[in-house]
Amino acid sequence: GKSKKFKLHLCVDNSSILVMENIQNKSSKSLLARRYQIAILSFFGFFNVYALRVNLSIAVVKMTEEIEAEDTHLNNYTYREFDWDSKQQGLLLSSFFYGYIVTQIPGGWLAPYVGAAKLFGFGILATALATLFTPVIARAGLEALIAVRILEGLFEGVTFPAMHALWSNWAPPMERSRLATIGYSGNYVGTVVAMITCGFLAEHAGWESVFYVYGVVGVIWCSIWLYTVKESPALDKNISSEERNYIESSIGVLEEKGSTPWRSILMSFPVWAIIAAHFSENWGFYTLLTQLPTFLSDVTKFKLDKTGFMAAIPYLAMAVAVQGGGLLADLLRTRFNVSTTWVRKLFTCSAFIGQTVFMLATAFTFSPTVAVAFLTLAVGFGGFAWAGFSVNHLDIAPKYASLLMGLSNTFATIPGIISPGLTGIIVQDKEAESWHIVFYISAAIYLLGGIFYLIFASGERQKWACAADEIEMA
Repeated sequence: GKSKKFKLHLCVDNSSILVMENIQNKSSKSLLARRYQIAILSFFGFFNVYALRVNLSIAVVKMTEEIEAEDTHLNNYTYREFDWDSKQQGLLLSSFFYGYIVTQIPGGWLAPYVGAAKLFGFGILATALATLFTPVIARAGLEALIAVRILEGLFEGVTFPAMHALWSNWAPPMERSRLATIGYSGNYVGTVVAMITCGFLAEHAGWESVFYVYGVVGVIWCSIWLYTVKESPALDKNISSEERNYIESSIGVLEEKGSTPWRSILMSFPVWAIIAAHFSENWGFYTLLTQLPTFLSDVTKFKLDKTGFMAAIPYLAMAVAVQGGGLLADLLRTRFNVSTTWVRKLFTCSAFIGQTVFMLATAFTFSPTVAVAFLTLAVGFGGFAWAGFSVNHLDIAPKYASLLMGLSNTFATIPGIISPGLTGIIVQDKEAESWHIVFYISAAIYLLGGIFYLIFASGERQKWACAADEIEMA
C-alpha cells in the first residue's frame, strides 16, 4: 500500500517528569555523580567568568589614583598614571558589554553544533589569555584597552548560552534548579574573591598583578575543563551506566533542531517574561558590579584594600542565596508538588521585591555601614531570582534553551552598556545624593520587571517547543 507519514507531537508535563524521576534509583543522585562533578567544575568556570570581568573595576581605582612624587629639584607633586575622568572610566567599564552583547544569540545557536562544553571552555580560555596582556595594552592607550575589553566580551558572551545547552543534555528536569545554581553561584563567589584579592593585589603588588594572577588561574581551569567534560552522558566514558540511564530516561531524546520557530519565540509572553526579569536583575547587578568600589571610595573614603573587601560582602550573600534558592526550588517541586510556574514566580518576584525595598533604603541612609548592610541585603535577595527566571528557559523550551538564554542575555547585557556610563554622568560630583539617584533607578526597574514576570511567566513547556517526530508507516 501507499506509504503514509504521521507527525507525533510529544510534550511531557512536569507531573509526568516527577513520576518518572521518582522511580529512579536514588543512589544515582549522589554528589559524586558525574553531573554534580560537572556542576562543580562549572562553578569554577563561572568563578573565572566573573573574576576576569570584575578585575578592572577594582584595578581602575588604583590605576587612576593620584601618586605623590618628587622632581629633580626635590619639589613634591602629584600625578596619575592614567588620567581618565569619570566619563572615560564609565566608557571603559561598559566596553566589555559591547562585545558581550554581540555573541549571545550566535553562542546559543552554535553551542549544540560545535559542542557546548568546548564553546564554554574556549570562551573562558580566550578571555584569560587577553587578560594576561591587559597591562601592556593599557599603557598603549585608553582606546587600545577599550578594544581588548570589547574582545573579552565577545569571548565571554558565549558562556551562559553554552552552559544552558550543556544542561539540556545533562540535567534531569527535577534537578535543573540545583544543578544550574551550583554553577551560577560561582559568578558571585568569583566576584567576592576577586574584589577582595584584587584590592589587596592592587594595593600591595601593583595593579598589573590583578591581571596576571587571574589570567593564569583562568588558563589552568580551562585545561581541566576541556579534558574532563563531555557533551553528553553518552560520550562520557567515566559515567556509571546507572547514572547514564537515569539522565537519559529523565530527559528523553531531544529532537534534532530543524528550523527555529522565531515567530513563536518572539510572540511568546513567557519568553518576554524571562527577558524582562533578566534585564531587571542585571541592571541592578551590573550597576553595583562595576560601580560599587567607586561608590565606597567616593562616599566612605575607604582605602582600596578595604574597599575591595567591603564591596565583596553583598556578593557573598548572593552566592549563599543562589545555592539555597536552587535547593529550595527543587524541594518545593519534588516534595510539596508546587507547580514549576509558581516556583519560578515565587523566587523571581520575592527577590525583586526585596531588592526594591533595600535599594530604596540605601538611598535614605547616610551611614556607610548601614548603606553596605542594605546593599548586601539587596544583592543577596537577587540570588533567589536565579532559581526563578535563570533556569526558566529549560522549563519552557529545553531544546531551544541555549538560544533562549542567548536571547534573554542579549537584552540583559544592555544594562551593562548603559548603566556604567549613566552612573558616571550622574555621579560626577561624587556626592552621596547623586549616588542615591542611581539606587532609585535600580529600584524602579526591579519593581517593573517583577510585575511583568508575575503576570506572564510560565513553567510549562510551550507548544512550539514540543518535540515533533515524523513516523513513517507503511
